[in-house]
Amino acid sequence: MTRSIILCLTSSLLSSIHAAAPSGPNIVFFFSDDHAAQSIGAYGSKIGRTPNIDRLAREGALFENCFCVNSICVPSRACVLTGLYSHTNGVRTNADALPKGAVTFPRILRDAGYTTAIIGKWHLQTEPEGFDHWSVLPGQGAYFDPAMIEDGVRRKCPGYVSEVITEKAVAWLKARDRSKPFCLLVQHKAPHANWEVGPRERPMFEGEMIPEPENLRDDFAGRTEAVRSHRLFVGRPQWELHFKKRFGDIPADVPEPDVRGWVYQKYIRDYLRCAASVDAGVGQILDYLESDRLTDKTLVIYSSDQGFFLGEHGLYDKRLMYEESIRMPLVVRWPGVTRAGTRIGEMALNVDFAPTLIDVGGANAPGGLHGRSLAPLLRGERPGDWRTAFYYRFYEEAYGIGPIEGVRTMTHKLIRYGFADRGAEMYDLRTDPKEMRNLISDPSAAAVSVEMSKELARLRDQLGAPGL
Repeated sequence: MTRSIILCLTSSLLSSIHAAAPSGPNIVFFFSDDHAAQSIGAYGSKIGRTPNIDRLAREGALFENCFCVNSICVPSRACVLTGLYSHTNGVRTNADALPKGAVTFPRILRDAGYTTAIIGKWHLQTEPEGFDHWSVLPGQGAYFDPAMIEDGVRRKCPGYVSEVITEKAVAWLKARDRSKPFCLLVQHKAPHANWEVGPRERPMFEGEMIPEPENLRDDFAGRTEAVRSHRLFVGRPQWELHFKKRFGDIPADVPEPDVRGWVYQKYIRDYLRCAASVDAGVGQILDYLESDRLTDKTLVIYSSDQGFFLGEHGLYDKRLMYEESIRMPLVVRWPGVTRAGTRIGEMALNVDFAPTLIDVGGANAPGGLHGRSLAPLLRGERPGDWRTAFYYRFYEEAYGIGPIEGVRTMTHKLIRYGFADRGAEMYDLRTDPKEMRNLISDPSAAAVSVEMSKELARLRDQLGAPGL
């Protein structure tokens, strides 16, 4: 599909979206950056402190198997907004801009009668469209005293970024057009690198030794050279890139064999502190909804743009197709519809977010979306034709990684690399959930490998995606 068709589904498409009176609830969509599911209490974390996100899970639904189809910031955000894979929405890498005129779920909801706003991290190169109000960080944004561009005007905002975003979101809610339902996107910078901690969270974890993941010192035996050759391992290079400018050199008395563990402790404490600042903001907005008697009228979502490695396999960052990188948190509270404490095992994707919110809002989704509304699952239904596999495609070439393609089913994963040795890996997720044993050359798994290759090709062809 050419770029001119990508999302400039403009006048003819938009005119087909009926602007009837909105029939759906208010929507608050929390969206953080690089927040790993395994750092959230509701997902079983023993190290993260996320009481407000955990509260949402207790009062709503937690998706156990939500994944991104391209694990990198800008492309994932484009997938969420459009309901389309990267090769169709035009945003394959962090360098790509969302095309002007893109049809997104906020635009559709606004045309259907919602008042819409986005506050926080946008990161899509072009100015936001489809919003009645926007106040966004330029690019990655700063952790302290961030500049924000508000409806086209750039202003410096004193304070810590998570608190600034939360305060602006609450202020918008107080001043909103009360004659319409609202859709508010609260998009946090944290816990993205370089993990700069705010004053409120600084005392957290002080003096604590955070448990290491059991495969922090993974030697990648049996895995491809493609994985061993990349440059995103916890340890000295991570320190040089993300910490040295603020904290100086690693102390000389740290023995070289202990450097990885020493850096991990600094990294994980600061990461969890930044994530806690997001959770605190979630709590403040939930409190506001309750004080304004909006709780029962508002669907609340918490998610992040992709997963993140917290030392698993000795890694940090994302990009790769291992579970920690592609698994997204997704928690939804929908009062009166979704039963409290629901856990949903069906496979959800980030391209499902747009059709879900359009559906919930009572609007009409455009044809040709790659995602599917999750609303039936939230209502307690279990469609018999729900997906049991998805196609993954990563395009960016950075840090010695990329391109990658693969397929994940409910039981297995096949990964193919387009760099280094152009190798492949396959895992049985039932017996090897931490993905430590590569079965690609195991004769006992040969039949499964053939079937996984067929499924990868089928899904790629169905999507019209380019191969490696």
